[in-house]
Order: sequence, then structure tokens, then C-alpha cells
Amino acid sequence: MSAAETTTTEVPPPRHSSPPSDGGTPRRPPRGRRAGRWAAPWLLLAPCLLVLVLVLGYPLVRLATLSFQDYKKPQLWGFKPATWVGFDNYKAVLTDNEFWSVVVRTVIFAGGSVLLTMVAGMLVALLLQRVSSWVKTLVNIALVASWAMPVVVAVTVFKWMFDTDYGVVNWVLSKLPGVNYDGHNWFASGPEGLTVIMLLVVWGAIPFVAITLSAGLTQVPKELEEAARLDGAGAFGTFRYVTFPIIKPLVVMMTTLSVIWDMGVFPQVWLMRGGHPEPEFQLLTTYSYEKAFGVNDYAAGAAIALITVVLLMGVVAVYMRQMLKIGEVE
Repeated sequence: MSAAETTTTEVPPPRHSSPPSDGGTPRRPPRGRRAGRWAAPWLLLAPCLLVLVLVLGYPLVRLATLSFQDYKKPQLWGFKPATWVGFDNYKAVLTDNEFWSVVVRTVIFAGGSVLLTMVAGMLVALLLQRVSSWVKTLVNIALVASWAMPVVVAVTVFKWMFDTDYGVVNWVLSKLPGVNYDGHNWFASGPEGLTVIMLLVVWGAIPFVAITLSAGLTQVPKELEEAARLDGAGAFGTFRYVTFPIIKPLVVMMTTLSVIWDMGVFPQVWLMRGGHPEPEFQLLTTYSYEKAFGVNDYAAGAAIALITVVLLMGVVAVYMRQMLKIGEVE
């Protein structure tokens, strides 16, 4: 065998070869580009975050500072300096039996309002899926009109409806056999009066819930519901095992938002009782306001308001968790 046949010619690889196209390790983007991708969302959110800090941040910090001070009318007018008292205001509030009565009353009120709102809103949303287009348009117009009605106007209407002498509710109930509600005062007792206020809150909250759930129901595949009916499932079974699991994230979010809103109800109670809610009508919001501006104990009112914020943080945490879960699914 000759030397020419045994010699192998080796060709050196190109100096600037391209990366393999069959699954090789991709190149990492430059550090500057990665930093830009991380900073871009925060730059877009910066104006909104700045507004939130100015609108909500300072009042919240001021509220927390006030709750640790002795701050009454002399301090408000500058006759005496505000003194730090530590947790004395919180001790006084948390050891007050009246405060815990207000907490229980607020939880019951908010729970009942949320339950009625979600049930009624879901029924209206299901109804909108089964009516003709022109009826659906009329119902949506009525919902938006009632949602846009100012609270003062709604309170005036409900005051007339439940009036002792001229209320239409007493007149209708008195037409029932064996029922006499002539001259009945709905606000003579706390439970009945809060029930009326609860109906007012639910009436104002149903439109938003119904329209939102109606939009969510349009995303439920009709094929799945038809398959469930062919398998023998009734209307309730189809809703329970097919429709509700699909719209469950939306229902959870709407429920969480309703809890936050109903725990913070103030104008309905305040206006229905003429600006002076009786003790059996006090909720956390009105109780905090009454403590601060009724008896001029601003520090105690701030402590009650901050405790309310802490109680609502648990609900906000549930809401944020649901939002993150929906974002991960999408």
C-alpha cells in the first residue's frame, strides 16, 4: 500500500460555525437584554403604582401612626401634642364587648349579603342564557340602570318602600290572607332593619354579578351540556357537574370581591338611619366613624379601621391567590 493511499487529509472546522439546529444548547441572551425584559413590566406599572402610593399609601401610614397615639380634640386643634401610647388603643378596643358584637354583626351582615347576591346573580345570569335576544337586551338595560343609580336615590326608594305609614311593602304584605302589616316599623329592631339594608345592598350588587357571570357562562361549551343531558342528567345535574366547574374560578373571584365590598358597607347604613345609626345597626365601618367623629376619639377610630383592614387582608389573600391561579392556567 502506497503512502498516498494511507495518508488521510483532515479538513479543519470553520472558525465561525453556526449552532446546531437539531436541539443544541441555545445561546443565552445578553445580560442587558435580560435586564430590560425584567424592567419593562415595572416601568409600565410605575405610573399606576405611584398613584396607589400617593392615594392609598400615605393615608394608610397616617392611619397606622394615629392608632398608636393619644389623639383627641385637643391634639386635633393643636392645644396639646400627640403622645405615643403604644398598643393601649388596641387593648381598649379588643377588650370591649361592644366591638366584638359589632364584628359578629358585620360578619353576619356581609355573609348574608354575599350569599343572596351570588345566588340571585347566578339565577339572573342563567335566565339570560335562556331568553330571546330582545328580552336579554331589556334585562341588561334594567341591570345597568339599577347599577348606575346613585346610593342616595336607592336609599330614598327603599325608605319609601318600607315606610311605616305609606310603604308599598306593608301594603302588599297586608293583602296576604292572615297577614296584617299596617303601620309596621321595619326599623324598630336591629335584625329587621339590617335585613332591609341588606336587601338594599344586594339590589345594588346583583347587576355587576349577573352581567359578569352571564359573560362567563358564554364560555361553557354547549357540547358538554348537551352530552350531559343525553346521558340523563337533569338541569341541576348539568349545572353542578358541567357548568359550575368551568365557571368556578369566576364565581370564587366574584364571591371574594363581594365579601370585600359588603364588609365595607357604609353609606347604605348611614343614610338609612339618618346619619345616626343606633347601636344595633352599627357595623365596623360606621362604628369606626362614630368612635372617631362622634366622640372625638380619633385614635380609637383609627385602631378599629386598621383592625378591619387586617381582617380583610385574609380575603384579599384569597382573591390574589385565585388571580395567580387563573394566570397560571392561561
